[in-house]
Amino acid sequence: MSWTLLVLAALLGVSSLADGAAVQDDSKSADAKEGARTVFMPEVDADNFFKRRTRRSVRYYEQLAEQKVQRANSERWREYNEDRHKKYENYAEEDRDEQSERRRETNEQFREYHYDGLYPRYHWFH
Repeated sequence: MSWTLLVLAALLGVSSLADGAAVQDDSKSADAKEGARTVFMPEVDADNFFKRRTRRSVRYYEQLAEQKVQRANSERWREYNEDRHKKYENYAEEDRDEQSERRRETNEQFREYHYDGLYPRYHWFH
Protein backbone atom coordinates (compact mmCIF):
# COMPACT_ATOMS: atom_id res chain seq x y z
CA MET A 1 0.00 0.00 0.00
CA SER A 2 2.74 2.42 0.92
CA TRP A 3 4.69 1.69 -2.28
CA THR A 4 1.63 2.72 -4.40
CA LEU A 5 1.51 6.04 -2.55
CA LEU A 6 5.22 6.49 -3.15
CA VAL A 7 4.87 5.83 -6.90
CA LEU A 8 1.88 8.19 -7.08
CA ALA A 9 3.75 10.97 -5.30
CA ALA A 10 6.74 10.48 -7.63
CA LEU A 11 4.52 10.76 -10.72
CA LEU A 12 2.88 13.92 -9.42
CA GLY A 13 6.27 15.46 -8.69
CA VAL A 14 7.55 14.67 -12.19
CA SER A 15 4.44 16.10 -13.84
CA SER A 16 4.70 19.34 -11.83
CA LEU A 17 8.36 19.69 -12.88
CA ALA A 18 7.37 19.16 -16.51
CA ASP A 19 4.74 21.93 -16.29
CA GLY A 20 7.22 24.31 -14.73
CA ALA A 21 9.82 23.52 -17.37
CA ALA A 22 7.50 24.27 -20.29
CA VAL A 23 8.67 27.05 -22.60
CA GLN A 24 6.15 29.84 -23.20
CA ASP A 25 5.25 30.47 -26.82
CA ASP A 26 5.13 34.22 -27.46
CA SER A 27 3.37 33.92 -30.83
CA LYS A 28 0.22 32.57 -29.21
CA SER A 29 -0.01 35.42 -26.72
CA ALA A 30 0.25 37.98 -29.55
CA ASP A 31 -2.65 36.24 -31.34
CA ALA A 32 -4.68 36.30 -28.13
CA LYS A 33 -4.11 40.04 -27.75
CA GLU A 34 -5.22 40.64 -31.35
CA GLY A 35 -8.32 38.49 -30.73
CA ALA A 36 -9.14 40.52 -27.66
CA ARG A 37 -8.83 43.73 -29.67
CA THR A 38 -11.28 42.44 -32.26
CA VAL A 39 -13.78 41.29 -29.65
CA PHE A 40 -13.62 44.31 -27.38
CA MET A 41 -14.19 47.88 -28.53
CA PRO A 42 -13.00 51.16 -27.05
CA GLU A 43 -14.89 52.41 -24.02
CA VAL A 44 -16.31 55.45 -25.83
CA ASP A 45 -17.81 53.30 -28.59
CA ALA A 46 -19.26 50.85 -26.07
CA ASP A 47 -20.80 53.72 -24.08
CA ASN A 48 -22.42 55.14 -27.21
CA PHE A 49 -23.69 51.70 -28.19
CA PHE A 50 -25.46 51.20 -24.86
CA LYS A 51 -26.86 54.73 -24.91
CA ARG A 52 -28.37 54.09 -28.33
CA ARG A 53 -29.72 50.70 -27.23
CA THR A 54 -31.47 51.98 -24.12
CA ARG A 55 -33.32 54.79 -25.89
CA ARG A 56 -36.72 53.60 -27.12
CA SER A 57 -38.32 54.94 -30.25
CA VAL A 58 -41.70 56.61 -30.30
CA ARG A 59 -42.98 53.78 -32.48
CA TYR A 60 -42.27 51.32 -29.66
CA TYR A 61 -44.55 53.18 -27.26
CA GLU A 62 -47.20 53.50 -29.97
CA GLN A 63 -47.10 49.75 -30.46
CA LEU A 64 -47.44 49.18 -26.72
CA ALA A 65 -50.48 51.48 -26.61
CA GLU A 66 -52.04 49.71 -29.61
CA GLN A 67 -51.49 46.31 -28.02
CA LYS A 68 -53.10 47.51 -24.80
CA VAL A 69 -56.16 48.78 -26.71
CA GLN A 70 -56.40 45.53 -28.69
CA ARG A 71 -56.20 43.45 -25.51
CA ALA A 72 -58.94 45.53 -23.89
CA ASN A 73 -61.14 45.18 -26.98
CA SER A 74 -60.65 41.44 -27.19
CA GLU A 75 -61.42 41.09 -23.46
CA ARG A 76 -64.65 43.08 -23.87
CA TRP A 77 -65.59 40.98 -26.91
CA ARG A 78 -64.92 37.76 -25.00
CA GLU A 79 -67.06 38.90 -22.06
CA TYR A 80 -69.83 39.95 -24.44
CA ASN A 81 -69.81 36.53 -26.13
CA GLU A 82 -69.79 34.73 -22.78
CA ASP A 83 -72.79 36.80 -21.66
CA ARG A 84 -74.67 36.03 -24.88
CA HIS A 85 -73.86 32.33 -24.51
CA LYS A 86 -75.12 32.25 -20.92
CA LYS A 87 -78.34 34.05 -21.90
CA TYR A 88 -78.93 31.61 -24.75
CA GLU A 89 -78.26 28.60 -22.51
CA ASN A 90 -80.75 29.90 -19.93
CA TYR A 91 -83.35 30.54 -22.65
CA ALA A 92 -82.83 27.09 -24.19
CA GLU A 93 -83.08 25.37 -20.80
CA GLU A 94 -86.32 27.20 -19.95
CA ASP A 95 -87.73 26.42 -23.39
CA ARG A 96 -86.90 22.70 -23.02
CA ASP A 97 -88.50 22.68 -19.57
CA GLU A 98 -91.68 24.32 -20.91
CA GLN A 99 -91.88 21.91 -23.83
CA SER A 100 -91.43 18.87 -21.64
CA GLU A 101 -94.07 20.19 -19.22
CA ARG A 102 -96.55 20.77 -22.08
CA ARG A 103 -95.78 17.30 -23.46
CA ARG A 104 -96.32 15.73 -20.06
CA GLU A 105 -99.65 17.56 -19.61
CA THR A 106 -100.81 16.57 -23.09
CA ASN A 107 -99.99 12.91 -22.46
CA GLU A 108 -101.71 13.02 -19.11
CA GLN A 109 -104.87 14.51 -20.66
CA PHE A 110 -104.80 11.91 -23.43
CA ARG A 111 -104.58 9.09 -20.87
CA GLU A 112 -107.43 10.52 -18.78
CA TYR A 113 -109.68 11.00 -21.81
CA HIS A 114 -109.09 7.51 -23.20
CA TYR A 115 -109.19 5.65 -19.90
CA ASP A 116 -112.05 3.18 -19.92
CA GLY A 117 -111.67 1.89 -16.36
CA LEU A 118 -111.12 -1.72 -17.39
CA TYR A 119 -107.36 -1.80 -17.32
CA PRO A 120 -104.81 -0.22 -15.05
CA ARG A 121 -103.88 3.27 -16.17
CA TYR A 122 -100.18 2.58 -16.34
CA HIS A 123 -98.75 -0.65 -17.61
CA TRP A 124 -95.68 -1.25 -15.50
CA PHE A 125 -95.43 -4.79 -16.77
CA HIS A 126 -95.12 -5.92 -20.37
